Order: sequence, then structure tokens, then C-alpha cells
Amino acid sequence: MTDLSPHELRIIVAVESAGSFSGAAAALDMTQSAVSHAIRTSEGRIGAVLFDRGRKGARPTAAGASTVAHARRVLRLLEVMGSEARAAAAVAGGEGVPAGPLRIAAFRSAALHLLPPALERLRARHPGIEPRVRVVREVGRGTAGEVLDGRADLGIATIGASSPVPRELVGGVLREEAYALVHPAGHPAPRTLPLLDWAESCTSYTREWWAAQDWIPPATMEAEDDGAVLSMVARGLGMAIMPELSLEGAPDTVAITALGPERPTRSVGYVTTPELGRSLVVRALIRELRVSGG
Repeated sequence: MTDLSPHELRIIVAVESAGSFSGAAAALDMTQSAVSHAIRTSEGRIGAVLFDRGRKGARPTAAGASTVAHARRVLRLLEVMGSEARAAAAVAGGEGVPAGPLRIAAFRSAALHLLPPALERLRARHPGIEPRVRVVREVGRGTAGEVLDGRADLGIATIGASSPVPRELVGGVLREEAYALVHPAGHPAPRTLPLLDWAESCTSYTREWWAAQDWIPPATMEAEDDGAVLSMVARGLGMAIMPELSLEGAPDTVAITALGPERPTRSVGYVTTPELGRSLVVRALIRELRVSGG
């Protein structure tokens, strides 16, 4: 197979992002026929159809989705290569100062409570770094999927036996946190309240424990995120079982009760690619995240 050029990789990514050849052409200031020709040439070189063409545009095939993810990651590595080479050239005898964009994917409570102090220290030490944070729901492929797809350099993820670091990535645990019973303050019998839940409650980590607790009823209300659940608990609408990060800054109207030594826990960590894990900007962020996690 003849290698694809960075320009061809950018066209592949643009078609996926725009959902059409015409949209990619507009984004890249090219003609639609030039985009179509470039995609056909790339497909010929790869030996697979990358996009299903139809009236509604262009949708990546399975081969196309894989190719787009690799293309994004390759283009990002080329960008990092250039910025780190320039940084090294500016510092005689050293590896250079971390600088440039740093794309981060984090689930909501991590973005609210774990990431900000790390970014504050990071910017103080390395003002040339430009963090770009996206909040991603930690369901399905979650933040790790963002890294695998080349949309993020680092993801803050829930990891563990039931959600291990994907084999294509590297990562580490930043903190272990316990789940607690959360209920309206002063309620005489909080375990009798309806259960509130949300899609990201990480039940994969707590399923066995939950199943063994005969006092936990099925959830009668599901909210969009843990912040909504906490607000509903504060209003006396029910109880919830939530991890520590979700409880940062809980109002006085909420009581937090420990669940004992057999309580469920979850691991919060980071994931990145092996290549980006060696980059200056990602290494700098990991150092600060370890301080925040500790």
C-alpha cells in the first residue's frame, strides 16, 4: 500500500466531520470533485471502501471509522512533532518547554472538581499550554473512546476490572473513591426514600454490591447527570448512592452517610495513547492530575 499524505488524511477526516463530500469541500476550500477523487484514491490505496455514499451524505463504513480515528491520531502526532521540535530548538541542551494545544475529555464531575486545580497549576507552570476541555458522558465508549478516535489527547475516565484501560491505550489511576448514601438532611428514615439514579452512575463497578442490598429499591427517577440527582436529593425528592467526586460542594440540605467497610468504590484515572503519553504537554498534565488525585 502506498502511504497516504497528511493532505489525504485531512480530507478523510473532513468528510467524516462534515458528513458529506460537499461539506468537506467547503471546509477545505476545495471542489467536491477533488474531494471525491481524493477519497477514491485513498480507498484504492487502503484497499477498502471508507464511506457509504447516499442522498443523505457520506457515512463512514467500519473500515472508514477505523481509518478516520487513525488519521486524526496521525495528524495530531504530526502537530505535536512540530511543536516539540520547535520547543527543543529554542532551549539549548534541553527537551523544551511544553506549549501548544492540549485536548482533554472528562466526565462531568471530573471536569468540575478534579481537573480545574490541575489546570490552574499547569497554566501557572506552563503558560504556553492551551487546554481545550470537552465534557463527555462516561457511558458507552466514554472518554477513552474520544482518545481512541483521535478527538482527545487525554481522557479522564473511570477505570477498573469491569472497565479496563483499552489495550491500545495507556493510563493510570489518579484516585480511588468510595460511594456513599446521599439523602435529605434530617430525614428520619432515608433508606425508605425513592432511589434517584443517572446514566453515568458507574453501576458496572457496584452491580454485585447493589444486588446484595435488599434495602435498595429500583430507581424510580433517572436524571441526566449526577448534578441533577444531587439537586433532587437536596429538594427532598429521594435518596441516591453517589461517588465522592459527585458530592464535592454538596449543599447543607444534603446529608452524606458512609456505607461501611464493604462499600463500593470506583477508580478514576487517565488514559492516553502510548505516543501522546510521551509528549511534553500530556506528561505535564499527568503530573498535575496526580497531585489533584492524591
